[in-house]
Order: sequence, then C-alpha cells, then structure tokens
Amino acid sequence: MKKDFLWWRDGAIYQIYPRSFADSNNDGIGDLSGIIGKLDYLSELGVDAIWLSPIYPSPDKDFGYDIADYFDIDPKFGSMADFDRLLYEAHKRDIHIVLDLVLNHISDQNAWFQASKSSRDNPYRDWFIWRENPKGKQYRPNNWQSNFGGPGWEYDKTTEQYYYHMFLIEEPDLNWRNPDVHKKMMDVFKFWLDRGVDGFRLDVFNEYFKDDQFRDNPPRLGIRPFDWQKHIFDVSRPEMMGALKDIRAILDSYPERYAVGETFLATTSEGAANYTGPDKLHAAFDFAFLACHWNPKCFFSVITKWDSLLSGSGWPNYVLNNHDEPRSATRYGEGEKDERLKVAAAMLLTLRGTPFLYYGEEIGMRDIKFRRNEILDPVGKRYWPFFVGRDGCRSPMQWDSSENAGFSTGKPWLKVHPNYLQRNVKAQAEDPDSLLNFYKHLLTIRKTTPALQKGSFVPLPSNPRRSLAYLRQDVDQTVLVVLNFGHRKLSLAIGPQLRGKDWQLLLSNKRHQVPEIKNGWLPLVGDEASLYIRKN
Repeated sequence: MKKDFLWWRDGAIYQIYPRSFADSNNDGIGDLSGIIGKLDYLSELGVDAIWLSPIYPSPDKDFGYDIADYFDIDPKFGSMADFDRLLYEAHKRDIHIVLDLVLNHISDQNAWFQASKSSRDNPYRDWFIWRENPKGKQYRPNNWQSNFGGPGWEYDKTTEQYYYHMFLIEEPDLNWRNPDVHKKMMDVFKFWLDRGVDGFRLDVFNEYFKDDQFRDNPPRLGIRPFDWQKHIFDVSRPEMMGALKDIRAILDSYPERYAVGETFLATTSEGAANYTGPDKLHAAFDFAFLACHWNPKCFFSVITKWDSLLSGSGWPNYVLNNHDEPRSATRYGEGEKDERLKVAAAMLLTLRGTPFLYYGEEIGMRDIKFRRNEILDPVGKRYWPFFVGRDGCRSPMQWDSSENAGFSTGKPWLKVHPNYLQRNVKAQAEDPDSLLNFYKHLLTIRKTTPALQKGSFVPLPSNPRRSLAYLRQDVDQTVLVVLNFGHRKLSLAIGPQLRGKDWQLLLSNKRHQVPEIKNGWLPLVGDEASLYIRKN
C-alpha cells in the first residue's frame, strides 16, 4: 500500500449495527466484546474502518438514536474500558473507528431535558426548543410535523409550553442557536477524538437549525401529513454552515480525522454536495444511488451527476445498504441467487469515491419478515402495513449454521433469518465462488490498485437498459469495468482507443481469461461483472 493511502478516501467503511453483530455474553444483544472477537474477520474481509451505530446509554425508544448521555457507553454494549480495548485492537489491525453522532435530538430521559422541562426559568430551559401560540395552549406554535408521525410539537402540562421534536415525542430537538448547546456539542467531538476515535457519521446533521421565526411550512401533495409540506423552515437552514465550519476546525486539529453527514430530506444531489468541501464536511450521503431500482440507466445518471458535482474539492461516497433501508439483496436479489449481487458489489467497490458496506451485505443477507405483533421499530408500529419499519434489515449477523446463526446462544433481541442454515459466513468462506469471497477479492483489488482509489471516472457508451461500463484511470494504469445487469448475453462496443491494448483480467464472476474482442465488440454473458487492467 502506498504511503499516501488515506483511509477514509481510499479505503472502504463497514457499518455495524452493534445490537445485531456479535453477542459475547449471550444476553441476546450484540456488544463491543463481540465486535472485538470479529475484528480478524473484518481485517480479512479487507475493510479499512468500521462505523458503529450508536453505542451510548439510551432507553431505546428509537434503538440507540435517542441518546441519554453523549459521554458514556451503554452497559448493554459494555463499558468504556471495552470501548478503549476495541479502539486498541482495531487500530492494531489498521481498522479505523467511526462513531455515529446524533446531535440534533436527545432522549427525553437525558438530565438536560429533565431539567429543562422542570420550570420555565431553569438554566437548561433554552437548551431545547420551547414555544407557545398566542392564540392559546390548544393551538400548536406552527404547522411543523414529526417525520415519525403526528405533530412536531408536544405539550408539557407542567410549564404550559410546547417542545419541538422532529422525530419521536421522546426525542426533543436541541436548540443549536443557544451558545451553550453549541459549545457542548463541540465538546462531544473533542471528547471522543481525544479518546482516539477516527471519525464520525453525523445523523440528520442539516436538521440542527430551524427557522428563527418559526414560520409555517408551505403545503404540497403527499401521502402522509409530514409529506403534505414543503420542508423549508424546519430543515437545511443557512446557519448550519457556521456549525460545519466549527466542526471541521476541530476535526482538522487532529490527524486524518473524518466526518460524513446524513443529509436529511435532501431532494437533490446538489443539496448534499453543498455541505462538503473545505470548512465543511469531508463527505455527505446522497441517497439517490441507493434509491435506484435494478436499472443501469438510473445508476449511470446518479453516478455521473454525483461525480461531476464533487469533481473539485469534494469527494463522493456510495452506499447500497444501511440500517434504515431494505437490504439490497432483498431489493435486487432473486430468491437465494447471488449473481446479481456480485454485479452490485463490483459497481459499488470500483466507483470513484468511498464505498460504505453494511454488515451482512457481503454474504447477501436478506430482510426478515414480521407479523405485526413482532414489530419493534416505532416507525413500523405506526405506519404498518404501508411501511413495515426498519427491523427487517437489522436482524442478527449470520455467522454459521449453529443455534441462532452463531450470533448468540441466548434468545436474540430480533429473530434470525431462517436462511441462516445455508447463508452464513462459515459456509461462504469455504466456497470459492461465494458472494463473500467475491467481496474479499474486490476489496483486495481496490486496495492494491491505485486507479481504483484515486483515478478519474470515465463513463463509456453502453446499452443503458442492460449494462454499465466505465474506466478508472490514473497516470500509470487504466481499469475497465463492465457490468451486465441482465440475464442475457450482450456485446459492448469498445472504442478504437481501447482496442488492441494489452488487457489483463483482474476479476470476473463469469470468466477466467480475457475474451476475444471481435470487430471492436467485447462479449459479456448474463449477470457478468468483470474488471480488466492495463498499463498506460
């Protein structure tokens, strides 16, 4: 690996949902010691960082995203000593640690909010957003809605005012306009950076500031009340830029630290790109890529636009799975077949930008199905059957075919997918043609091929309904990536500048040598993902 390798730019980041990864004490909930026990697996897989969904103390109304204390570890996951051990063991394996920071809102059990709601003159009162309507207490301050359902304002009988919550009633939003809150949030960054954390994923970061005049959002057509509004005054306010500058200054005062933001309600790629660059975040998620159906034309459009927007001082990233969305194997898979998933993996791991993986993606884990009385996710409980919630993509990791997929000998907090008997890490590790081994090969090639790390992205003409083809180029080498999204064979036109070159096969799920290119046409079989390389 070259000396200029930068982990968050040139490497791959692997998201872990700690409750579901590995349970070391068999209480049915994954924990930090369980993650430590799987670090060798992650090292062999070839990832460069792990992003941990929240591990702070929480009453779990929103399963960790309702944080009660930013400066500690939830006992169900372990102790601060366990976290320090995780940092040490991960760093020993050149694996970086990225923490999930939820700084827009906090648990209503947090001591700050408990003090804030005790009286109107409490010193913590202005740490949260309290309002009243001059018309009377039966009227809410404005028309803002909660993304998790219902009005965004909850009435407090003790102090006879409403507090604002974009999400659950139990998740009051912090008032970032208060200098004391702003300082305390900066202290959160410093606390974990001083401990050795390498970076952060910022949950709904562009929600930190709301309109200072609390104006009503204008109406629009939509399915649920939240969608009946154009979200102009409750998100993405201009004051956010000042906060990003302060956050970046702190990160830049430590070596090679990183922050990526979840751009909440971003309706355009431009909106996400606007938050990246100098004095801003290193990266922000654009979920247009994840939202594509199995359609190369959609992926091509999203990739070229995102790459162009970030061609200057920004840096792209790509994700097909996370803790909020149905798994790609469920969205794109066909029963238990994995060939299509290999095409998706080859695309994700060869684009210009940082790829994010989600635990179990590498073995093609599918979403689990639930009856209504089994749903735990508060969003699923409210919107079932129109939206079944996020439990499906959060099931326990499938390590082997033993009891509970090797996740725990206790009863798992969420049931295991019944396909674990065949679909698990152990079985796939022993199969050279498995999805897991294809991911391993891709990650190894990415790490040892500079053109796939920092090389330019050059799209090639292809059949937009069936295939995707592009080059990754740097001064010394060119990589040709060809992806057939369909089951039928096809041919890809290779321009004169690419013909007659000394191409070598880097990796393919369908062939073992470079095929014959006849009259400028490169043949592809169905569901083929192939990478070729040549020296410039």
